[in-house]
Amino acid sequence: MGETLKLPLIDLSSSDGISTSKSIRQACVESGFFYLINHGVEDELIKRVFDESKKFFSLPVEEKMKLERKGLTGYTPMYSETLDPTLKTGDLKESIYIGPLNGVDHVQNQWPSEEVLPSWRSTMESYYGKLISTVKRLITLIASALNLDENFFEDVGALHNPMGFVRLLHYPGEQIASNKEIYGASAHSDYGMVTLLVTDGVRGLQARLIQINIAIINKSFGIIPQL
Repeated sequence: MGETLKLPLIDLSSSDGISTSKSIRQACVESGFFYLINHGVEDELIKRVFDESKKFFSLPVEEKMKLERKGLTGYTPMYSETLDPTLKTGDLKESIYIGPLNGVDHVQNQWPSEEVLPSWRSTMESYYGKLISTVKRLITLIASALNLDENFFEDVGALHNPMGFVRLLHYPGEQIASNKEIYGASAHSDYGMVTLLVTDGVRGLQARLIQINIAIINKSFGIIPQL
């Protein structure tokens, strides 16, 4: 177990954009990780997302498999994904991917039946919208941290119909008698422009600073900018 870092806090509500951008750059260079606070996603909404997530993952397997992943969205069952291709055993987790809501032609979301989970879709759509707003604000600060104009990514089209995904994850934490290496999520590097992570406070996530920078959060958001 590596040493626990005391991570810096980045306040997304600050009116001092220059200072905040400098803090982001410093956090990424020095620790590689930071907490994002005052991000605009209400605690009540985050709680509803976790509640709905738990309801979904508590469904019978056959019900969840009705939404089995097709293309970029849908449900992935236990052991169906392996983030580390050198391992022979899949990761001990299940997940569901929710993609863009703004008319990206090749992304068709799969929603649980309203009879089964009546509040699922409305909750996830609200959450997705809030996250996109948070990312857009964050991206302007990242641009400034890179000594670019704050509208750089908007001007080059990076935020036009962004391919953002909400990914809900369930790690059962089961102890399995086996001589094989089994991980909830095996070693990997994230991809894309940014990654925001929200946890429910359960310990277990480990991160290692290499060439990309990541932040881990608990009711605040974190990011992977590539600085």
